[in-house]
Amino acid sequence: MKKCAIIIISAVCCLACNNPNVTTTEPQPEKILALVNTMSDIMVHDVTNPPLAARFFAYSFLAGYEVISQNDSAFTTMYGVLNKYPQIKKPNIKKCNYQLAALYAIIVTAEKLQPSGKLLNNFKQSLNESCRSAHINQSTIEASVEYGVYVAEQILKYAKEDGYRNISDYPRYTPRPGEGYWFPTPPAFMAAVEPFFNTVRPFMLNAATQFKPVVPVPFNALKNSPFYVLMDDVYHTGKNLNTEQKAIAAFWDCNPFAIQDEGHLKVGIKKISPGAHWMGIAGIACKKAKSSFNKTIQVHAVTALTLMDAFIYCWDEKYHSNRIRPETAIRKYIDHSWIPLLQTPPFPEYPSGHSVISTASAEVLSWFFGQTFSYTDDVEAAYGLTPRTYTSFKTAAAEAAISRFYGGIHFMDAVQQGVQQGKQVGTFVIQKLFKENR
Repeated sequence: MKKCAIIIISAVCCLACNNPNVTTTEPQPEKILALVNTMSDIMVHDVTNPPLAARFFAYSFLAGYEVISQNDSAFTTMYGVLNKYPQIKKPNIKKCNYQLAALYAIIVTAEKLQPSGKLLNNFKQSLNESCRSAHINQSTIEASVEYGVYVAEQILKYAKEDGYRNISDYPRYTPRPGEGYWFPTPPAFMAAVEPFFNTVRPFMLNAATQFKPVVPVPFNALKNSPFYVLMDDVYHTGKNLNTEQKAIAAFWDCNPFAIQDEGHLKVGIKKISPGAHWMGIAGIACKKAKSSFNKTIQVHAVTALTLMDAFIYCWDEKYHSNRIRPETAIRKYIDHSWIPLLQTPPFPEYPSGHSVISTASAEVLSWFFGQTFSYTDDVEAAYGLTPRTYTSFKTAAAEAAISRFYGGIHFMDAVQQGVQQGKQVGTFVIQKLFKENR
């Protein structure tokens, strides 16, 4: 985390040294990726669940984008586009470097939203000290901070009204009784994650139920039934995985908090969320494409907003169909000793969340960078995963989707329908943000 912080500080100092009334020297795209990494590190520290991680990214980068849109006519405001998004007036702050202000807006928003936001507060203070030691005009720094804080406060008010804080008032979720429904899985039998996330206000979707997926294959434990065939497919595939399939499953695991048995102890293993993985991919793409500072902020903001809506959409169906996980079903009806390659996440099976959010993200990133944009994904190299190279975002998304089948945590129809749902969300976002505003 310290390495990431140092990189951002140096980038901001270079930015702030310029006269705010003339064209500024833009930091490289990897500086934004470093900021994403820093936020991700804090989410790993806090064991932030996947939907909530998307929410943190979305509001934080929305704050940065708001500053950009107020100062660069090439980027349109989200007012009138996002659901109930307020019209935020540009403050009358002189001698301000708006790109520096955009970074402060992101940091301040994330600082307030994330439980361990104090870690970002420490980073912000060190950033201020570094800028002063570099003999940056103090009035420019103060004006930029003031601008960033002002916008962050408006975005935080907007976030406060999205309904997430009301979730704590709902009764504790109880698994639905009956055959074929989801139930907590070993080894920790963790409680359901965000069962009421569908009540949160989406950014662009009209409602969490806007695109209804195909009804999942109905539960039926009888041999030769369509559901039994799905179970058997997961079971036999899991027992005969080749090296490449295992590598694909591990690469896209992105389980924020897995539990591992160590004798009489259960040890928690922390990793980044699937949304954080795609935010990292967005940064890799910006760097390779040599995107401008402003464009890089936009790409990350749109990717994060897409992730948030995709999770709301996906989670609505998960807790509606409430389908049993392969691990539970296979152990009961085929082989009581079977264990999937990946640890089963604590929420219902249908559809595959990775399939939904990966496909949605790939649609949006393909819009920005093209359908045949190749890149090497090293986002999780720090977790010991060998980087993988892709010929397009959609190729990567397809691999992320099938990885859940290889991992033994999803039936094939959940993967296939998740892809379809993700494509619907991604296409809708593109139409909403770009084609309607041409």
